[in-house]
Amino acid sequence: MVPSFCRPSRVVVDLEAIRHNVSEEKKRIGIEKELFAVVKANGYGHGAVQVAKAAIEAGATGLAVSNLDEALELRRANIVEPILVLSYVSIEFVPLAIANDITLTATNLDWIKDLNNIVNQPIKIHLKIDSGMGRVGLNDIDEMKEANQILKSNSLINFEGLFTHFAKADSLDTSYVVLQQERFTKAIDIFGRDIKYIHASNSALALWHDAWESNLVRFGVAMYGMNPSGTEVKEPFILKQALTLETEITHVKQLEQGEKVGYGITYETSEKEWIATLPIGYADGLVRKYQGFEVLVNGKKMPIVGRICMDQCMIKLDEKLPVGTKVTIFGYDGEQFNSIQSGAEYVETINYEVTCILTDRLPRVYLR
Repeated sequence: MVPSFCRPSRVVVDLEAIRHNVSEEKKRIGIEKELFAVVKANGYGHGAVQVAKAAIEAGATGLAVSNLDEALELRRANIVEPILVLSYVSIEFVPLAIANDITLTATNLDWIKDLNNIVNQPIKIHLKIDSGMGRVGLNDIDEMKEANQILKSNSLINFEGLFTHFAKADSLDTSYVVLQQERFTKAIDIFGRDIKYIHASNSALALWHDAWESNLVRFGVAMYGMNPSGTEVKEPFILKQALTLETEITHVKQLEQGEKVGYGITYETSEKEWIATLPIGYADGLVRKYQGFEVLVNGKKMPIVGRICMDQCMIKLDEKLPVGTKVTIFGYDGEQFNSIQSGAEYVETINYEVTCILTDRLPRVYLR
């Protein structure tokens, strides 16, 4: 998708906020733990390369992504720090990972056996344990023992990491955390502690569980200034929201009482009303459920009226304003602030999804 530079809708990313969030977490975890910045899904919609560079400037010692293509994007941007691919990569692409010094995750025993048979150059591997996500990773004790024998017997396989992922570390209810801790501890007992990295800490486990059993923290959503729990658990330090979503008014008209607005005529004016059009819609990631959400105009909150269209939406104004007036959907406008979290709650989702679905049609602009 081509970024639409010739219209005023855009994502603005404050890289200083990224650096703040990383450096504050680095202070908390101490120098004995490493921090890998998670920049998968195009940096949660913020832009992977720019965020990765800012995180490294703030002390991140490595990066984590979802798939091999995301890792290769970072290498093409001349980023030389370690990169860990967190999810499955087909065995056929192992040579490509080796050629680009990219660390892969072993997600199942068959993959490990295949790697053992085909590898002819050194490769770095982290092994995933499924301690309760039900996603990828080993969860059978016998398979773990067999995997351990293979990984530690092949000198070309640098078995440098053992990790798991916690499903509910962002909740006041810690019972499932305890269960996963017990399961991962059993895995550690099998593989031993003489592995370079043992890590369970996503943002939530790092923020609220002292990075349990981790000498490496995978710092994800919190790096972007969003609380992993939403609002259930208070963050231990101020997270600065890095993303602003803004646009401008492109059309203004006054409608008489009783006029309809938008597809399905779901909004009707209750009096004479000033209606403004914005050049942003669900094709940009502003989903239709945002109808009624209040955006910021000149430091005041104004509601989205009518259904959001593919490329445009309409808002109600309290006065006539000129074309070109800035509208902030998420972010600051004067003393007013629209958090990503407020948008997530409005459309009944999580803050991660709000930023990840902002499409490439929106240009990314970076503030240093």
